[in-house]
Amino acid sequence: MKTINIAILGSGFVADFYMQGLANVNGQRIVACFSREAARARAFAKRWNIPEHSTDLKAVIARGDIDLYVIALPNEAHLSVSLALSKARRNQVCTKPLARNAREARAMWDAARRSGALHGYAETEVFAPAVVKAREIVASGALGKVLWVRSRESHSGPHSPHFWDIKKTGGGALNDLGCHCIEAARYFFGKDDTIVEVMAWGGRLVHHKKTKGEDNALLVMRFASGGIAHCELSWTCKGGLDLRNEVHGAEGSIFTDVTRGTPMASFTTRRAGYVVEKADIEVGWTRPLPEEAFTYGYQGEMKHFVECVRDGATPRETYEDGYIVNAILDAGYESIRRHCWVRVKIK
Repeated sequence: MKTINIAILGSGFVADFYMQGLANVNGQRIVACFSREAARARAFAKRWNIPEHSTDLKAVIARGDIDLYVIALPNEAHLSVSLALSKARRNQVCTKPLARNAREARAMWDAARRSGALHGYAETEVFAPAVVKAREIVASGALGKVLWVRSRESHSGPHSPHFWDIKKTGGGALNDLGCHCIEAARYFFGKDDTIVEVMAWGGRLVHHKKTKGEDNALLVMRFASGGIAHCELSWTCKGGLDLRNEVHGAEGSIFTDVTRGTPMASFTTRRAGYVVEKADIEVGWTRPLPEEAFTYGYQGEMKHFVECVRDGATPRETYEDGYIVNAILDAGYESIRRHCWVRVKIK
């Protein structure tokens, strides 16, 4: 079995999660990491025992021994890095959201497609084991026709300063969290059932000094079949990451909850250390989540992409999917501005 050599581009929060996910994937090895800051590159390589690190992106891309590049950089870097990889005809996977808007995402997709190399959209939600199992039940016909999907992702706010700058990211809570819920809805309804129009609300309710973007948002999507998806996004909810889905069909319903219904409960009077992503406290009653990278879908997506590179297969999440998500987000922001339903423009 061919070993897939991987380069991680980025050294922050999501890059750490990708490394956790890859730790349980056979037939791969991380041979290099890139960061825009030398100290962060060194620290990341040391933390994960990566043999080489660099701040020279061109040199990393020019290497002939790397089979897959994983873009784990802030949103504003996705376009330029992806285009450079496509120009060199390199296999690439990019974290969510694919870009800051649909125009950038379309440029990434077009370039990756022309390159002939693999392109994968690293949307964890549709690789999370609970969500994959729920989709299997839906696909079996047990629920009948899917009518309504409700998806919620919330926490008390981003962990890194750049997330609060909407010029760098493309938006606030809707952009940051909505991409997960949009793709979950598409997954449950089936990608053949297109999202035709959306209506959204967004407001800055708490973090007035930190951002000019929305820290809470609602998004309603209408599918061609007449089905509805309802997404709730928040940067102001305490208690750690709240990640839930509901799928309601004509013959039944499915509910997933991987963070508030964990198999563990703990009460401590002393700090317990890391509990769960975005946890606000480490004392008192907490709900630790074991194997986060597996539960959230990081392991599942990394395994899938590695296997696709090895087998020459097309991933089930590509830059086309990332572009569609960005187009839906763009329509959502237009709806917030116009206070009405907005048609989704997909070219």
